[in-house]
Amino acid sequence: MSVRRLDPVQPASFAFSAENLAWARKAVANYPAGKQASAVIPLLWRAQEQNQGWVTRPAIEAVAKLLDMAYIRVLEVATFYTMFQLSPVGRKAHIQVCGTTPCMLRGAEELKRVCQRKIHHDPHHLSADGDFSWEEAECLGACVNAPMVQVGKDTYEDLSPASFEKLIDDIAAGKPVKPGPQIKRQLSAPEGGPTTLTEKSLYSSDRKFTRQEPQIIAPPKPVAEMKAAPITNPKAPKPIKLPEQKIQPARRLKPPTKKPKK
Repeated sequence: MSVRRLDPVQPASFAFSAENLAWARKAVANYPAGKQASAVIPLLWRAQEQNQGWVTRPAIEAVAKLLDMAYIRVLEVATFYTMFQLSPVGRKAHIQVCGTTPCMLRGAEELKRVCQRKIHHDPHHLSADGDFSWEEAECLGACVNAPMVQVGKDTYEDLSPASFEKLIDDIAAGKPVKPGPQIKRQLSAPEGGPTTLTEKSLYSSDRKFTRQEPQIIAPPKPVAEMKAAPITNPKAPKPIKLPEQKIQPARRLKPPTKKPKK
């Protein structure tokens, strides 16, 4: 993992908006007393969203104060997770291109070349108009629909260079874009529709399910009671009595006598 540092140019201050502050306090209330630090990731994410897509030092300080945490602890979280951007990003979109093996095999390198051509040659740099930026990211969790990119909370999958260029152009023009697969398939089903479990009744809300009552099993008897009770089996065969045999005592063998040498 590469070293991640805060941008050298920082704004003077940061404060949550009234709406986001109310949301943050509600998020903190979801955790038990003394465990409010558990809300650090959602609060940093909300600060990033409010601050045009990146986390600033004043934002980290504001989150630390709100959660009664040391500044260094919040900084550790912000610099560890790559979901937090530490430098200014594009106003309209910061594009994360998945470059892990499945996406690489399916054309991620071509998507990176699209970013170099349409945004900037190098990652983590703004486009000339400041609207876009990009970076290569590790696995983004949609391997079955590779190659794919992520913009904010949304993923765009099954991309080709042409469909990716169109996606960037539509975002630039302010047109609505549809997250998910960019080909004619639903989620990760085969293109053209599912090939198994195709009966419509499987997905009908009219299906009725019968509830089966749980079977109650009697608890085992205590060990003392089990020892006291005789073990009987009426179907067991009767034991066969064998004739008594008299055991002859073993004979003691005399050691061999050595003949004297002549």
